[in-house]
Amino acid sequence: MRFFTKIFLLTAVSPLSAFSPVPFSTSSFSLSGTSALSAVSDDSKVVLVTGASRGLGRAIALDLASSGCKVVVNYAASAGPAAEVVEACKAAGGDAIAVKADCGSPDEIAAMMKESVEAFGTVDCIVNNAGITKDGLVMRMKPEQWQSVIDVNLSGVFYASQAFFKVASKKRTGRIINISSVVGQFGNPGQANYAAAKAGVIGLTMSNAKEFAARGITVNAVCPGFIESDMTAELSDEYLAKMCEVIPAGRLGRPEEVSGMVKFLALDPAADYITGHCFNVDGGIAIGC
Repeated sequence: MRFFTKIFLLTAVSPLSAFSPVPFSTSSFSLSGTSALSAVSDDSKVVLVTGASRGLGRAIALDLASSGCKVVVNYAASAGPAAEVVEACKAAGGDAIAVKADCGSPDEIAAMMKESVEAFGTVDCIVNNAGITKDGLVMRMKPEQWQSVIDVNLSGVFYASQAFFKVASKKRTGRIINISSVVGQFGNPGQANYAAAKAGVIGLTMSNAKEFAARGITVNAVCPGFIESDMTAELSDEYLAKMCEVIPAGRLGRPEEVSGMVKFLALDPAADYITGHCFNVDGGIAIGC
């Protein structure tokens, strides 16, 4: 069990594993000298991706941009990486701006939504991906470790969904995709705060789906399992082989496999009648949970 726990602490966490929130600035930016709005068609979908400056959020932003979307790249502290994602989104065929906001703050979330609408005219979809980890055993976990993870990983999803609803309900259409985790389905020693938050996201997804359906808004969750990352690239081949032994598919997932599911739920017409569900992209690790 020691091995199994260590694997989760390394890989089954939010792509934004840690950041120190900084004061919010309402300034977004585009690195090109010309207007970004001319890069794609006027009817392109506008998608706000929280925590999109790196990791899985970055992969999601680029996948959406490759489909011609206008992407709002949210970040908390990584302005440089966020700027790089903006440029990569434009190179992929979409459009993008970066907006700074701490997703643990309701006020900053509201300001981010306002700025996104001002930049692109609306927001058609939100991907609630931002998250942090502050791991530790329950017997040693400090109140700040607990509360900060709950604030960003769970409360942030609530407030972002609430802000998005105010925009989407007027149009009677919209899609919300919440990034949860398999850890929220079966827990993990040393991650009580993270597991509780991600389990809460699943419950919030189902509740919001029932509330928002009458306004034409779908709400779904995606639960990644063990996904290739910078952290797993540093592990030995022997260690990775043991990791894959507990995954029925026998391998790690790829970021594009998660982003592909997100893109389907965000853009595909076939997803119009899908709401309130949780989709595992985990190689089968959570079968039966």
